[in-house]
Amino acid sequence: MLQKGLFCWIALLLSACAQNAEFQRPSLPVPVQWPDAAAATAGPEAVKTHWRSFFADPRLQALIVAALENNRDLRIAVARVEEARAQYKIVRADRLPTVNLLGSGSVGATPADLSGNGTVINGQRFDLSTGVSYEVDFWGRIAGQTEAARNSFLATEEARRAFQLSLIADVASAYFNLVQLDELAQLAQQSVGSRELSLAVIGRGRDLGASYDFEYEQARGALEALRSDLLSVEHQRVLARNRLNYLVGNVPLDLPPGLDLDHQGLTAGIAAGLPGEVLLQRPDVMAAELRLKAAHANIGAARAAFLPKVALTAGLGVASQGLSSLFNGLAWNFQPSIALPLFDDGRLSAGVDVAEARKVIAVADYEKTIQLAFREVADLLSAREALARQVQSAQLNESAQSRRLEISLARHKAGLINVLEVLDGERNLVSAQQNTAQLRRAQLESAAQLYKALGGGA
Repeated sequence: MLQKGLFCWIALLLSACAQNAEFQRPSLPVPVQWPDAAAATAGPEAVKTHWRSFFADPRLQALIVAALENNRDLRIAVARVEEARAQYKIVRADRLPTVNLLGSGSVGATPADLSGNGTVINGQRFDLSTGVSYEVDFWGRIAGQTEAARNSFLATEEARRAFQLSLIADVASAYFNLVQLDELAQLAQQSVGSRELSLAVIGRGRDLGASYDFEYEQARGALEALRSDLLSVEHQRVLARNRLNYLVGNVPLDLPPGLDLDHQGLTAGIAAGLPGEVLLQRPDVMAAELRLKAAHANIGAARAAFLPKVALTAGLGVASQGLSSLFNGLAWNFQPSIALPLFDDGRLSAGVDVAEARKVIAVADYEKTIQLAFREVADLLSAREALARQVQSAQLNESAQSRRLEISLARHKAGLINVLEVLDGERNLVSAQQNTAQLRRAQLESAAQLYKALGGGA
Protein backbone atom coordinates (compact mmCIF):
# COMPACT_ATOMS: atom_id res chain seq x y z
CA MET A 1 0.00 0.00 0.00
CA LEU A 2 2.88 2.34 0.84
CA GLN A 3 4.52 1.57 -2.47
CA LYS A 4 1.29 2.27 -4.35
CA GLY A 5 0.90 5.65 -2.60
CA LEU A 6 4.53 6.54 -3.30
CA PHE A 7 4.07 5.71 -6.98
CA CYS A 8 0.96 7.93 -7.19
CA TRP A 9 2.80 10.79 -5.48
CA ILE A 10 5.71 10.50 -7.91
CA ALA A 11 3.30 10.42 -10.85
CA LEU A 12 1.56 13.58 -9.63
CA LEU A 13 4.91 15.30 -9.12
CA LEU A 14 6.05 14.38 -12.61
CA SER A 15 2.75 15.58 -14.03
CA ALA A 16 3.20 18.93 -12.31
CA CYS A 17 6.71 19.19 -13.68
CA ALA A 18 5.43 18.56 -17.18
CA GLN A 19 3.01 21.45 -17.15
CA ASN A 20 4.18 24.44 -19.15
CA ALA A 21 3.42 27.93 -17.86
CA GLU A 22 0.52 29.65 -19.57
CA PHE A 23 1.60 31.83 -22.48
CA GLN A 24 1.80 35.53 -21.68
CA ARG A 25 2.15 38.06 -24.48
CA PRO A 26 5.13 40.35 -23.82
CA SER A 27 4.32 43.98 -23.17
CA LEU A 28 4.69 46.26 -26.17
CA PRO A 29 8.16 47.89 -26.18
CA VAL A 30 6.82 51.08 -27.80
CA PRO A 31 5.10 54.28 -26.59
CA VAL A 32 1.33 54.30 -26.13
CA GLN A 33 0.94 57.24 -28.54
CA TRP A 34 2.40 58.10 -31.92
CA PRO A 35 5.14 60.74 -31.75
CA ASP A 36 3.09 63.23 -33.76
CA ALA A 37 -0.39 63.14 -32.26
CA ALA A 38 -1.68 65.55 -34.91
CA ALA A 39 -0.77 63.03 -37.59
CA ALA A 40 -3.23 60.48 -36.21
CA THR A 41 -6.19 61.93 -38.07
CA ALA A 42 -9.69 60.48 -38.07
CA GLY A 43 -10.88 58.33 -40.93
CA PRO A 44 -11.62 54.73 -41.90
CA GLU A 45 -9.58 51.96 -40.29
CA ALA A 46 -7.07 50.32 -42.61
CA VAL A 47 -7.83 46.78 -41.39
CA LYS A 48 -11.50 47.27 -42.27
CA THR A 49 -10.81 48.82 -45.69
CA HIS A 50 -10.42 46.43 -48.61
CA TRP A 51 -7.80 47.39 -51.15
CA ARG A 52 -10.47 47.76 -53.85
CA SER A 53 -12.09 50.45 -51.74
CA PHE A 54 -8.80 52.17 -51.01
CA PHE A 55 -7.35 52.22 -54.54
CA ALA A 56 -9.93 53.75 -56.87
CA ASP A 57 -7.94 53.64 -60.12
CA PRO A 58 -9.47 50.86 -62.29
CA ARG A 59 -6.16 50.28 -64.10
CA LEU A 60 -4.34 49.88 -60.80
CA GLN A 61 -7.02 47.49 -59.54
CA ALA A 62 -6.56 45.31 -62.62
CA LEU A 63 -2.80 45.27 -62.08
CA ILE A 64 -3.22 44.27 -58.43
CA VAL A 65 -5.55 41.42 -59.39
CA ALA A 66 -3.02 40.19 -61.94
CA ALA A 67 -0.21 40.42 -59.37
CA LEU A 68 -2.18 38.39 -56.81
CA GLU A 69 -2.66 35.70 -59.47
CA ASN A 70 0.76 35.66 -61.11
CA ASN A 71 3.45 36.92 -58.73
CA ARG A 72 5.96 34.11 -58.21
CA ASP A 73 7.04 35.18 -54.74
CA LEU A 74 3.41 35.08 -53.63
CA ARG A 75 3.11 31.58 -55.07
CA ILE A 76 6.09 30.54 -52.94
CA ALA A 77 4.44 32.07 -49.86
CA VAL A 78 1.21 30.18 -50.57
CA ALA A 79 3.13 26.92 -51.06
CA ARG A 80 4.85 27.43 -47.71
CA VAL A 81 1.45 27.77 -46.07
CA GLU A 82 0.39 24.45 -47.60
CA GLU A 83 3.66 22.88 -46.44
CA ALA A 84 3.09 24.09 -42.87
CA ARG A 85 -0.54 22.91 -42.96
CA ALA A 86 0.56 19.43 -44.03
CA GLN A 87 3.25 19.35 -41.33
CA TYR A 88 0.62 20.29 -38.73
CA LYS A 89 -1.61 17.43 -39.92
CA ILE A 90 1.30 15.01 -39.59
CA VAL A 91 2.01 16.04 -35.99
CA ARG A 92 -1.68 16.16 -35.08
CA ALA A 93 -2.12 12.57 -36.28
CA ASP A 94 0.14 11.40 -33.41
CA ARG A 95 -2.66 12.20 -30.94
CA LEU A 96 -4.90 9.47 -32.40
CA PRO A 97 -4.41 5.69 -32.46
CA THR A 98 -2.70 4.12 -35.45
CA VAL A 99 -4.58 1.17 -36.96
CA ASN A 100 -2.91 -1.26 -39.35
CA LEU A 101 -3.99 -4.41 -41.08
CA LEU A 102 -1.27 -7.03 -40.56
CA GLY A 103 -0.83 -10.28 -42.40
CA SER A 104 1.97 -12.82 -42.08
CA GLY A 105 2.81 -16.40 -42.83
CA SER A 106 5.67 -18.73 -42.01
CA VAL A 107 6.67 -22.24 -43.05
CA GLY A 108 9.54 -24.16 -41.45
CA ALA A 109 11.01 -27.55 -40.56
CA THR A 110 12.82 -28.71 -37.39
CA PRO A 111 15.52 -31.40 -37.86
CA ALA A 112 15.02 -34.75 -36.15
CA ASP A 113 17.98 -34.28 -33.79
CA LEU A 114 16.46 -31.07 -32.52
CA SER A 115 12.80 -32.01 -32.44
CA GLY A 116 13.00 -34.02 -29.22
CA ASN A 117 11.15 -37.02 -30.55
CA GLY A 118 13.57 -38.10 -33.23
CA THR A 119 11.41 -37.11 -36.19
CA VAL A 120 11.39 -34.12 -38.50
CA ILE A 121 8.71 -31.61 -37.56
CA ASN A 122 7.18 -29.54 -40.33
CA GLY A 123 5.24 -26.48 -39.25
CA GLN A 124 3.42 -23.54 -40.73
CA ARG A 125 1.47 -20.58 -39.36
CA PHE A 126 -0.68 -17.89 -40.95
CA ASP A 127 -1.92 -14.74 -39.21
CA LEU A 128 -4.31 -11.94 -40.21
CA SER A 129 -5.01 -9.24 -37.66
CA THR A 130 -5.81 -5.60 -37.04
CA GLY A 131 -3.14 -3.86 -34.97
CA VAL A 132 -3.76 -0.74 -32.91
CA SER A 133 -1.02 1.34 -31.29
CA TYR A 134 -1.52 4.43 -29.18
CA GLU A 135 0.64 6.58 -26.94
CA VAL A 136 -1.21 7.87 -23.90
CA ASP A 137 -0.23 11.54 -23.70
CA PHE A 138 -0.31 11.88 -19.91
CA TRP A 139 2.24 14.67 -19.77
CA GLY A 140 1.25 16.71 -22.83
CA ARG A 141 4.32 15.99 -24.97
CA ILE A 142 2.32 15.26 -28.10
CA ALA A 143 -0.14 18.03 -27.29
CA GLY A 144 2.75 20.49 -27.02
CA GLN A 145 4.21 19.37 -30.35
CA THR A 146 0.78 19.66 -31.96
CA GLU A 147 0.24 23.14 -30.57
CA ALA A 148 3.68 24.21 -31.78
CA ALA A 149 2.96 22.87 -35.28
CA ARG A 150 -0.43 24.55 -35.31
CA ASN A 151 1.05 27.94 -34.39
CA SER A 152 3.81 27.51 -36.94
CA PHE A 153 1.18 26.84 -39.60
CA LEU A 154 -0.83 29.89 -38.57
CA ALA A 155 2.36 31.99 -38.58
CA THR A 156 3.06 31.04 -42.19
CA GLU A 157 -0.50 32.01 -43.08
CA GLU A 158 0.00 35.44 -41.50
CA ALA A 159 3.35 35.75 -43.25
CA ARG A 160 1.59 35.04 -46.55
CA ARG A 161 -0.98 37.71 -45.75
CA ALA A 162 1.80 40.16 -44.87
CA PHE A 163 3.54 39.47 -48.17
CA GLN A 164 0.29 39.86 -50.08
CA LEU A 165 -0.30 43.24 -48.42
CA SER A 166 3.26 44.32 -49.22
CA LEU A 167 2.79 43.20 -52.81
CA ILE A 168 -0.35 45.31 -53.17
CA ALA A 169 1.42 48.39 -51.78
CA ASP A 170 4.49 47.78 -53.96
CA VAL A 171 2.39 47.43 -57.12
CA ALA A 172 0.61 50.67 -56.25
CA SER A 173 3.92 52.48 -55.64
CA ALA A 174 5.38 51.19 -58.91
CA TYR A 175 2.22 52.22 -60.76
CA PHE A 176 2.25 55.73 -59.30
CA ASN A 177 5.90 56.07 -60.28
CA LEU A 178 5.09 55.06 -63.85
CA VAL A 179 2.15 57.49 -64.03
CA GLN A 180 4.39 60.28 -62.75
CA LEU A 181 7.03 59.51 -65.36
CA ASP A 182 4.35 59.49 -68.06
CA GLU A 183 3.32 62.97 -66.97
CA LEU A 184 6.93 64.15 -66.81
CA ALA A 185 7.57 62.78 -70.30
CA GLN A 186 4.52 64.61 -71.59
CA LEU A 187 5.73 67.87 -70.00
CA ALA A 188 9.20 67.34 -71.44
CA GLN A 189 7.82 66.69 -74.93
CA GLN A 190 5.70 69.84 -74.74
CA SER A 191 8.71 71.84 -73.60
CA VAL A 192 10.89 70.46 -76.39
CA GLY A 193 8.24 71.40 -78.94
CA SER A 194 7.94 74.90 -77.51
CA ARG A 195 11.72 75.39 -77.46
CA GLU A 196 12.03 74.19 -81.05
CA LEU A 197 9.51 76.83 -82.14
CA SER A 198 11.31 79.49 -80.08
CA LEU A 199 14.68 78.50 -81.54
CA ALA A 200 13.26 78.77 -85.04
CA VAL A 201 11.90 82.28 -84.26
CA ILE A 202 15.24 83.39 -82.78
CA GLY A 203 17.06 81.93 -85.80
CA ARG A 204 14.93 83.93 -88.21
CA GLY A 205 15.46 87.04 -86.10
CA ARG A 206 19.21 86.48 -86.16
CA ASP A 207 19.13 86.15 -89.92
CA LEU A 208 17.29 89.47 -90.10
CA GLY A 209 19.63 91.13 -87.60
CA ALA A 210 16.99 91.40 -84.85
CA SER A 211 18.81 89.08 -82.45
CA TYR A 212 22.37 88.04 -81.67
CA ASP A 213 24.27 84.78 -81.88
CA PHE A 214 24.43 84.77 -78.08
CA GLU A 215 20.64 84.54 -77.81
CA TYR A 216 20.46 81.86 -80.47
CA GLU A 217 23.15 79.70 -78.85
CA GLN A 218 21.58 80.10 -75.42
CA ALA A 219 18.21 78.98 -76.79
CA ARG A 220 19.83 76.06 -78.63
CA GLY A 221 21.64 74.97 -75.47
CA ALA A 222 18.39 75.09 -73.52
CA LEU A 223 16.69 72.96 -76.20
CA GLU A 224 19.41 70.30 -76.11
CA ALA A 225 19.24 70.21 -72.31
CA LEU A 226 15.50 69.54 -72.54
CA ARG A 227 16.07 66.81 -75.11
CA SER A 228 18.58 65.20 -72.75
CA ASP A 229 16.05 65.40 -69.91
CA LEU A 230 13.41 63.80 -72.14
CA LEU A 231 15.74 60.90 -72.97
CA SER A 232 16.46 60.42 -69.28
CA VAL A 233 12.75 60.34 -68.45
CA GLU A 234 12.11 57.85 -71.26
CA HIS A 235 14.81 55.58 -69.81
CA GLN A 236 13.30 55.87 -66.35
CA ARG A 237 9.90 54.97 -67.82
CA VAL A 238 11.34 51.77 -69.24
CA LEU A 239 12.84 50.84 -65.88
CA ALA A 240 9.59 51.67 -64.06
CA ARG A 241 7.57 49.59 -66.53
CA ASN A 242 9.97 46.67 -66.14
CA ARG A 243 9.64 46.81 -62.35
CA LEU A 244 5.85 46.90 -62.56
CA ASN A 245 5.86 43.98 -65.00
CA TYR A 246 8.08 42.01 -62.60
CA LEU A 247 5.77 42.62 -59.66
CA VAL A 248 2.63 41.80 -61.62
CA GLY A 249 4.13 38.74 -63.27
CA ASN A 250 1.92 38.82 -66.34
CA VAL A 251 0.45 42.20 -67.24
CA PRO A 252 -2.96 41.88 -68.96
CA LEU A 253 -3.20 43.28 -72.48
CA ASP A 254 -6.69 44.75 -72.05
CA LEU A 255 -6.10 47.06 -69.11
CA PRO A 256 -8.77 49.71 -68.51
CA PRO A 257 -7.86 53.42 -68.69
CA GLY A 258 -6.14 54.80 -65.62
CA LEU A 259 -6.37 58.00 -63.62
CA ASP A 260 -3.78 60.74 -63.44
CA LEU A 261 -2.01 61.65 -60.20
CA ASP A 262 -4.52 64.36 -59.31
CA HIS A 263 -7.50 61.99 -59.29
CA GLN A 264 -6.21 58.96 -57.38
CA GLY A 265 -8.14 59.98 -54.25
CA LEU A 266 -5.74 58.69 -51.58
CA THR A 267 -5.02 61.99 -49.86
CA ALA A 268 -8.01 61.89 -47.47
CA GLY A 269 -6.10 59.57 -45.15
CA ILE A 270 -6.97 56.64 -42.91
CA ALA A 271 -7.17 56.51 -39.14
CA ALA A 272 -3.95 55.63 -37.34
CA GLY A 273 -5.59 54.62 -34.06
CA LEU A 274 -3.49 53.73 -31.04
CA PRO A 275 -0.24 51.76 -31.35
CA GLY A 276 -1.43 49.05 -28.97
CA GLU A 277 -4.53 48.44 -31.10
CA VAL A 278 -3.14 48.91 -34.59
CA LEU A 279 0.23 47.17 -34.42
CA LEU A 280 -1.17 43.92 -33.03
CA GLN A 281 -3.40 43.65 -36.11
CA ARG A 282 -0.52 43.77 -38.58
CA PRO A 283 0.00 40.35 -40.15
CA ASP A 284 3.78 40.43 -39.64
CA VAL A 285 3.31 41.14 -35.94
CA MET A 286 0.68 38.39 -35.68
CA ALA A 287 3.09 36.00 -37.41
CA ALA A 288 5.86 36.88 -34.93
CA GLU A 289 3.49 36.30 -32.01
CA LEU A 290 2.42 32.91 -33.38
CA ARG A 291 6.07 31.90 -33.78
CA LEU A 292 6.56 32.90 -30.15
CA LYS A 293 3.60 30.74 -29.12
CA ALA A 294 5.09 27.82 -31.06
CA ALA A 295 8.41 28.25 -29.27
CA HIS A 296 6.55 28.37 -25.93
CA ALA A 297 4.71 25.13 -26.71
CA ASN A 298 7.95 23.41 -27.71
CA ILE A 299 9.36 24.05 -24.25
CA GLY A 300 6.52 22.06 -22.69
CA ALA A 301 7.01 19.25 -25.17
CA ALA A 302 10.76 19.15 -24.45
CA ARG A 303 10.17 19.00 -20.68
CA ALA A 304 7.58 16.24 -21.08
CA ALA A 305 10.19 14.08 -22.81
CA PHE A 306 11.78 13.51 -19.34
CA LEU A 307 8.64 11.74 -18.14
CA PRO A 308 7.48 8.16 -18.67
CA LYS A 309 6.11 7.31 -22.11
CA VAL A 310 3.06 5.06 -21.90
CA ALA A 311 2.16 3.12 -25.05
CA LEU A 312 -0.72 0.74 -25.67
CA THR A 313 -0.54 -1.89 -28.41
CA ALA A 314 -3.36 -4.33 -29.22
CA GLY A 315 -4.24 -6.73 -31.96
CA LEU A 316 -7.31 -8.71 -32.90
CA GLY A 317 -7.41 -11.23 -35.72
CA VAL A 318 -7.24 -14.84 -36.74
CA ALA A 319 -4.43 -17.41 -36.86
CA SER A 320 -4.12 -20.96 -38.10
CA GLN A 321 -1.66 -23.58 -39.27
CA GLY A 322 -3.27 -23.58 -42.72
CA LEU A 323 -4.86 -21.09 -45.04
CA SER A 324 -8.04 -23.14 -45.41
CA SER A 325 -8.74 -22.92 -41.67
CA LEU A 326 -7.42 -19.37 -41.17
CA PHE A 327 -10.73 -17.87 -40.14
CA ASN A 328 -11.60 -20.62 -37.67
CA GLY A 329 -9.18 -19.49 -34.94
CA LEU A 330 -9.49 -16.16 -33.05
CA ALA A 331 -6.25 -14.54 -31.86
CA TRP A 332 -5.73 -11.37 -29.84
CA ASN A 333 -3.07 -9.60 -27.83
CA PHE A 334 -2.77 -6.55 -25.59
CA GLN A 335 0.64 -5.10 -24.73
CA PRO A 336 0.83 -1.97 -22.56
CA SER A 337 4.32 -0.60 -22.02
CA ILE A 338 6.00 2.19 -20.13
CA ALA A 339 9.43 3.68 -20.78
CA LEU A 340 11.24 6.14 -18.52
CA PRO A 341 14.54 7.66 -19.71
CA LEU A 342 17.30 7.11 -17.17
CA PHE A 343 20.51 8.07 -18.95
CA ASP A 344 21.01 9.79 -22.31
CA ASP A 345 24.17 11.81 -21.66
CA GLY A 346 22.20 15.08 -21.40
CA ARG A 347 20.30 14.73 -24.70
CA LEU A 348 16.89 15.58 -23.20
CA SER A 349 18.29 18.38 -21.06
CA ALA A 350 19.93 19.88 -24.10
CA GLY A 351 16.58 19.64 -25.91
CA VAL A 352 14.99 21.80 -23.21
CA ASP A 353 17.87 24.27 -23.44
CA VAL A 354 17.39 24.50 -27.20
CA ALA A 355 13.66 25.10 -26.80
CA GLU A 356 14.19 27.81 -24.18
CA ALA A 357 16.88 29.52 -26.28
CA ARG A 358 14.55 29.51 -29.27
CA LYS A 359 11.86 31.14 -27.16
CA VAL A 360 14.28 33.89 -26.16
CA ILE A 361 15.00 34.41 -29.86
CA ALA A 362 11.27 34.44 -30.62
CA VAL A 363 10.62 37.05 -27.91
CA ALA A 364 13.36 39.28 -29.28
CA ASP A 365 12.05 38.81 -32.82
CA TYR A 366 8.52 39.68 -31.68
CA GLU A 367 9.66 42.82 -29.87
CA LYS A 368 11.85 43.86 -32.80
CA THR A 369 8.93 43.39 -35.19
CA ILE A 370 6.77 45.60 -32.97
CA GLN A 371 9.43 48.30 -32.81
CA LEU A 372 10.02 48.27 -36.57
CA ALA A 373 6.27 48.45 -37.18
CA PHE A 374 5.95 51.41 -34.80
CA ARG A 375 8.80 53.22 -36.51
CA GLU A 376 7.36 52.53 -39.97
CA VAL A 377 3.92 53.87 -39.06
CA ALA A 378 5.35 56.89 -37.24
CA ASP A 379 7.57 57.79 -40.21
CA LEU A 380 4.69 57.46 -42.67
CA LEU A 381 2.34 59.51 -40.50
CA SER A 382 4.92 62.29 -40.40
CA ALA A 383 5.46 61.98 -44.16
CA ARG A 384 1.72 62.25 -44.75
CA GLU A 385 1.53 65.60 -43.01
CA ALA A 386 4.76 66.95 -44.48
CA LEU A 387 3.94 65.91 -48.05
CA ALA A 388 0.46 67.41 -47.83
CA ARG A 389 1.99 70.79 -46.97
CA GLN A 390 4.69 70.39 -49.63
CA VAL A 391 2.14 69.61 -52.33
CA GLN A 392 0.12 72.66 -51.34
CA SER A 393 3.19 74.90 -51.57
CA ALA A 394 4.22 73.32 -54.88
CA GLN A 395 0.80 73.98 -56.37
CA LEU A 396 0.96 77.62 -55.26
CA ASN A 397 4.42 77.91 -56.81
CA GLU A 398 3.15 76.35 -60.04
CA SER A 399 0.29 78.83 -60.13
CA ALA A 400 2.70 81.72 -59.56
CA GLN A 401 5.06 80.54 -62.30
CA SER A 402 2.15 80.16 -64.72
CA ARG A 403 1.03 83.72 -63.99
CA ARG A 404 4.62 84.94 -64.35
CA LEU A 405 4.85 83.31 -67.81
CA GLU A 406 1.62 85.00 -68.88
CA ILE A 407 3.06 88.36 -67.85
CA SER A 408 6.36 87.61 -69.63
CA LEU A 409 4.53 86.73 -72.86
CA ALA A 410 2.55 89.98 -72.67
CA ARG A 411 5.68 92.06 -72.04
CA HIS A 412 7.53 90.31 -74.86
CA LYS A 413 4.66 91.00 -77.21
CA ALA A 414 4.83 94.67 -76.21
CA GLY A 415 8.57 94.67 -76.92
CA LEU A 416 9.59 95.30 -73.31
CA ILE A 417 11.68 92.12 -72.83
CA ASN A 418 13.55 89.74 -75.13
CA VAL A 419 12.60 86.16 -75.86
CA LEU A 420 15.17 84.73 -73.45
CA GLU A 421 13.17 85.99 -70.49
CA VAL A 422 10.14 84.20 -71.89
CA LEU A 423 12.16 81.02 -72.24
CA ASP A 424 13.31 81.44 -68.66
CA GLY A 425 9.68 81.74 -67.55
CA GLU A 426 8.79 78.57 -69.48
CA ARG A 427 11.66 76.71 -67.86
CA ASN A 428 10.57 77.80 -64.38
CA LEU A 429 6.98 76.73 -65.05
CA VAL A 430 8.04 73.31 -66.32
CA SER A 431 10.29 72.87 -63.29
CA ALA A 432 7.41 73.78 -60.97
CA GLN A 433 5.10 71.33 -62.76
CA GLN A 434 7.67 68.56 -62.50
CA ASN A 435 8.17 69.27 -58.81
CA THR A 436 4.42 69.14 -58.20
CA ALA A 437 4.13 65.81 -60.04
CA GLN A 438 7.00 64.33 -58.05
CA LEU A 439 5.50 65.43 -54.75
CA ARG A 440 2.06 64.09 -55.69
CA ARG A 441 3.65 60.77 -56.56
CA ALA A 442 5.50 60.74 -53.24
CA GLN A 443 2.26 61.56 -51.44
CA LEU A 444 0.39 58.72 -53.15
CA GLU A 445 3.21 56.27 -52.53
CA SER A 446 3.30 57.28 -48.87
CA ALA A 447 -0.46 56.73 -48.61
CA ALA A 448 -0.14 53.24 -50.14
CA GLN A 449 2.69 52.30 -47.77
CA LEU A 450 0.77 53.69 -44.78
CA TYR A 451 -2.20 51.53 -45.75
CA LYS A 452 0.13 48.53 -45.63
CA ALA A 453 1.83 49.65 -42.39
CA LEU A 454 -1.54 49.94 -40.63
CA GLY A 455 -2.44 46.37 -41.62
CA GLY A 456 -4.75 47.15 -44.54
CA GLY A 457 -7.59 44.73 -45.14
CA ALA A 458 -6.09 42.90 -48.09
